[in-house]
Amino acid sequence: MRVALALFAASAFLAAQTAPKRYAAPKVWDDAALAEWATPIPGINARPGHFSAKEYYAAPLDNYRAYPVYHPDREPAGYWEALQKKRPEPLIETGKLRTKAEWIAEGKRVWQEFDVPIFRLYDAESISLARSREFIDKSGTFVERDGKLAAYRWIVTPKGVALTLVECASCHSHYMDDGTPLPGAGFNRPVTGPIDRMIAEFNRAAFPGDSFPQMLYRQFAVPWLAGDIHEKIKAMSEAEITAMFAAQIPGVIDRFNGSTFFLTKVPDLIGVSERRYLDHSATHRHRGIGDLMRYAAMVSYADSLDFGQHRMLTDAQRVIPYRVPDDALYALSEYIYTLRPPPNPHRFDETAARGKRVFEKSGCAACHTPPAYTNNKLTLAAGFQLPDHHPYQPDVMPISVGMDSALALKTRKGTGLYKIPSLKGVWYRGLYGHDGAIASLDEWFNPARLQDDYVPGGFKGYQVERRAIKGHEFGLDLSPTDKQALIVFLKTL
Repeated sequence: MRVALALFAASAFLAAQTAPKRYAAPKVWDDAALAEWATPIPGINARPGHFSAKEYYAAPLDNYRAYPVYHPDREPAGYWEALQKKRPEPLIETGKLRTKAEWIAEGKRVWQEFDVPIFRLYDAESISLARSREFIDKSGTFVERDGKLAAYRWIVTPKGVALTLVECASCHSHYMDDGTPLPGAGFNRPVTGPIDRMIAEFNRAAFPGDSFPQMLYRQFAVPWLAGDIHEKIKAMSEAEITAMFAAQIPGVIDRFNGSTFFLTKVPDLIGVSERRYLDHSATHRHRGIGDLMRYAAMVSYADSLDFGQHRMLTDAQRVIPYRVPDDALYALSEYIYTLRPPPNPHRFDETAARGKRVFEKSGCAACHTPPAYTNNKLTLAAGFQLPDHHPYQPDVMPISVGMDSALALKTRKGTGLYKIPSLKGVWYRGLYGHDGAIASLDEWFNPARLQDDYVPGGFKGYQVERRAIKGHEFGLDLSPTDKQALIVFLKTL
């Protein structure tokens, strides 16, 4: 009997030691972690400001599940009727201990359902449009392989059923040829449908008292910059603003603190766990999963728009309208860390082997170092000189590759620096350069892009048809055979 009890106790002890560990989510908004998180901005001698932890946690909690919106011809029988009877359910159960696998599983659902609350539309007309075959087809709203409308969700709140837009997946979902979404990569389909109504609702809620031009000016103005191009927004007509937004193409975006004139390519989140900085211009450090959580919160709903002595919002506007639980942000970040590229159809053959030798002989690996194919360092934007006291000096290479410096020096995302990007996955991304001006690797290595009369294959610009795509001239002088072999190799990464 004693032997049996001893064996049972030993077995229980071993089981306890080998059972997956359960743990709670870390706190996302922490004053100490925020203090030196952002990169200093040239021209103001300061880092961007942030809401305090006290302000952050005083914001109202929003925590509701969302459900797919189907094309009317693909909606399951009884689906809409069942949705009307649903009660609000939490996006995530808070305060619960979970294993890593459980956090990741929850994070996948958060990725699919985390929405933009101030985009929600409860009115009957908007909901009717989202269920209208004629409107969906006419607007060109992209339908995924399983019949779901890309980017949209129904959400059930105490106010009823609303149409909403998912936060992360709406921009970071790349659709393969068969309509299957690739989570994490930048979007390559236009978000159409009722989006204009949602943007109008957002403008009303987030910028009370502002006209549309004033609201745009607050989002993008760089008041400390002499000759700031965004000053012209104040005097633009509605038709001119519409034309400015019409110049955008899928895959590039005018982000808060970015620019409607100098757009940025939506970054690929696949492999972000290997990156030391976030954003093309390295606006924030990535020291661990807490920084990714903070970044998700900040760009979604918690950006103070404070820059040194420049406060871009009025007192009425400078509020955090809502926040999601720390559990949701942690689960989301754990899931993002697991994202992987799709199977690569490009095989490593003799031509690719030759291309690899060209890559090595040309010195590409100095910056694009295997196996991550980036050295995770920063390069100087053309015209920027690094101050002696810059905190990231050890990570800054003392060279500039001459890329267009508008984003890095003429926007509030400007740091004077650019990340050295990873080359992994270049075969599926579709746009190249921080502004998405280049549409293919063949175009990237075409020396004609340096000429002022060049027509970019990607984003051209507002009222722009031709412009030079200068910088990063490495590889432009290779022989046609070596150049093609290099491209073949890069597509295998």
